[in-house]
Amino acid sequence: MSLHLYNSLSRQVEAFVPLDPARPTMYLCGPTVYNYAHIGNARGPVVFGVLAEALRRRYGALAFARNITDVDDKINAAAAEQGVPISVITEHYAAIYRQDMGALGVRLPDLEPAATAHIGQIVSMIERLIATGHAYEAEGHVLFAIQSFPEYGKLSRRDIDDMRAGARIEVAPYKRDPGDFVLWKPSGADLPGWDSPWGRGRPGWHIECSAMAAAHLGETIDIHAGGNDLMFPHHENEIAQSECAHGGKVFARFWLHNGMLNFDGEKMAKSRGNIETVHELLEKHPAEALRYALLTAHYRQPLDWSNKLIEQCARTLDRLYGTLRDLAGVEAEPVRIPAEIERILDDDLGTPQALAEIARIAAEARKATDPAEQARLKRDLLGAGLALGLLQQDPAAWFAGADGDQDDERIQALVEERSAAKKARDFARADAIRQQLADENILLEDTPQGVRWVRKRPELNTEETGS
Repeated sequence: MSLHLYNSLSRQVEAFVPLDPARPTMYLCGPTVYNYAHIGNARGPVVFGVLAEALRRRYGALAFARNITDVDDKINAAAAEQGVPISVITEHYAAIYRQDMGALGVRLPDLEPAATAHIGQIVSMIERLIATGHAYEAEGHVLFAIQSFPEYGKLSRRDIDDMRAGARIEVAPYKRDPGDFVLWKPSGADLPGWDSPWGRGRPGWHIECSAMAAAHLGETIDIHAGGNDLMFPHHENEIAQSECAHGGKVFARFWLHNGMLNFDGEKMAKSRGNIETVHELLEKHPAEALRYALLTAHYRQPLDWSNKLIEQCARTLDRLYGTLRDLAGVEAEPVRIPAEIERILDDDLGTPQALAEIARIAAEARKATDPAEQARLKRDLLGAGLALGLLQQDPAAWFAGADGDQDDERIQALVEERSAAKKARDFARADAIRQQLADENILLEDTPQGVRWVRKRPELNTEETGS
């Protein structure tokens, strides 16, 4: 099966074939580094990271760029408040962002361009837009003239008149049209700025991504991805300025947008005060459980985020890693990604279906008694996990991470002592050991391979664990 992706530009699922199969290109809007990233910011890097790995498997190569926005009014405000250069803020939070994404299993992109390192390319693109009549200078600002691009609104399917009426846009006297957007703005002595033909200033947000994408991936890229909250105005503006600067060439052939996270039924947003940062969540929950949770809904749909979801995912991983622990003595090399998993991911990144397939494989593995069948299923389980960035830890490491105060060897010894007591018909001792383990949140499960144990997450009650 060929790879099929939902293209937000056409509003339909299309077969994906890169312009150059030897070098597919993909751009993902990255963070503005002035604070910790919230968990909603991690959904794109996680799900589109799964896509990036699928593209690498299919084509053998990928040029994947995820930018860093390191000049922005919010960054300026944070730097001014602390009395430091903006680089102190941006370098600090960019490093934390990379660390937090790495903990979630997000691989570093092939390219990580920063806006401040591309001022020359930004200025050159603005000059081209002015020269071709798509931009104009006014009172130290340079603005894009939306009326010069008849296709403006083709991504978000918004009418220009409706956008003027409903958009929260700055209505300034120097604008020819209220919808015109800033490409360059002046900087006073108290703000960061760079020399330009229009005076000392700094770039607008939208032009940064256009210039960085062109500099590293070319004038036409295969895939542009980001959250659906960026479709308008950010991505719409990227299309307008890029296609006008490049003589009408298509900017991005496929547009992919992930849905937002809801928390307790409301959209997760700073304005609502319901933000949970990745940094804080990693202190409270296993990183792999957070990653699993981000994959439980299809990327285009909203995801209902809650502590209950995280704990359910952690319990699921307990069971999956418990299965792998039971198969510890089974040779599973070489690990391969099952064809069914590839088929599911080829159908517009169906991660919920892929997780269901992982559960099916694990259930079959728990029932299997034939060594050859166990080996095949273990390979499939590890391979399916690999495709989603899951199940790559040693099971002992996963269970040790669940509660660092627990001693795996001591627990296993108690389990074996209990089995011996039952065999000797010393049921009082067997019951006492079971109770001791239960008091330590250790559950015992009978499997065809013998008794195995898992840790019960304290946040879940007995009914939720299925015991």
